[in-house]
Amino acid sequence: MSQVKDVCILGSTGSIGTQALQVISEHPQRLRVDLLAAGSNLDLLVAQALQYKPRVVVIGNASLEPALREALAGTDIQVASGKEKLCAEVAASPASVVLTAMVGFAGLLPTIAAIESGKDIALANKETLVVAGEIITSLAEKHRVKLLPVDSEHSAIFQCLEGEQGQGIEKIILTASGGPFRGKDIGFLSEVTPAMALKHPNWVMGAKITIDSASLMNKGLEVIEARWLFDVMPENIEVVVHPQSIVHSLVQFTDGSIKAQLGLPDMKLPIHYALHYPERTYNSFPRFRFTDYSHLSFEAPDTDVFHNLRLAYDAIEAGGNMPCILNAANEIAVAEFLAGNLSFTGMSQLIERCMQDVPFVSHPDINQLLETDTLTRAEALKKINS
Repeated sequence: MSQVKDVCILGSTGSIGTQALQVISEHPQRLRVDLLAAGSNLDLLVAQALQYKPRVVVIGNASLEPALREALAGTDIQVASGKEKLCAEVAASPASVVLTAMVGFAGLLPTIAAIESGKDIALANKETLVVAGEIITSLAEKHRVKLLPVDSEHSAIFQCLEGEQGQGIEKIILTASGGPFRGKDIGFLSEVTPAMALKHPNWVMGAKITIDSASLMNKGLEVIEARWLFDVMPENIEVVVHPQSIVHSLVQFTDGSIKAQLGLPDMKLPIHYALHYPERTYNSFPRFRFTDYSHLSFEAPDTDVFHNLRLAYDAIEAGGNMPCILNAANEIAVAEFLAGNLSFTGMSQLIERCMQDVPFVSHPDINQLLETDTLTRAEALKKINS
């Protein structure tokens, strides 16, 4: 039997984090929780801590630390709070793998702390590679750390490349469901409400990624992530709309052959693969059957209507801090759309304006990326309120 693998879960109360804990529950003889971290969902974090008994729990909202301590009094579980403590606890953890499922830019520094302490990364926070892809991949190489993708699309590509020795890639093909508004025009999108956008046809996800999926920004971020994960240039990454979400992505090789990874739309599958890697182990998840799907379809995305995808390609082609600008502006745009302060189509307009107006830095370091993130958020809010 394999040795028990200790795991840190950053973002344990979100969609990916809760599903990761379901995976761990099914394999207690192989996986064990060492650290749980969440932003501000105190009640769920307490419940998770009492069930999984990690060595330490960290809550991002420091004002909730006293309540967390009180709720866990009488246990051996250590309690901490805040960004700096999270990075320190991740670095000090004996875990061999860190699942980074925090939403947005907030996942960057804890991921760096995990890499620098020699831990493999089960990467569910795509924004980390979007913002700092070159820095993160270089750090991973330096510290001999594996980046194990948890996004269903990147997990599919990763699995397709197993045994290929990284040679002969002609093209990566990322599939997209098309979201709830596939085939709609700009006029329709201009009237979309948050409630409409939060109804994804195939996947159950958190609010931010669900809105990103509806606008195709999520696919744009995945293009940037794929560029760094698999060392493939943007012009060799193609997006194809596949409404059934059964083919999770494909790799075309230089001899013309194509590998695809298929499965039901269930995030527990790529989570399971990443946490158990390099082993393939049994799970009880539902199985895909071809006879249940008589038709699988594929079509090109409409980047004139879903402009966010085009903006993402523009950002990675520009390089430098432009993907960071794109990401920060998008995080503000999504939050303001959900709050009712920005239209669905207004999100793309805001992001594009920020990409035009925020100063460009061709070779940013981490501090310059942090500055870019702060500046872009302020600029985005200024544009909304002006």
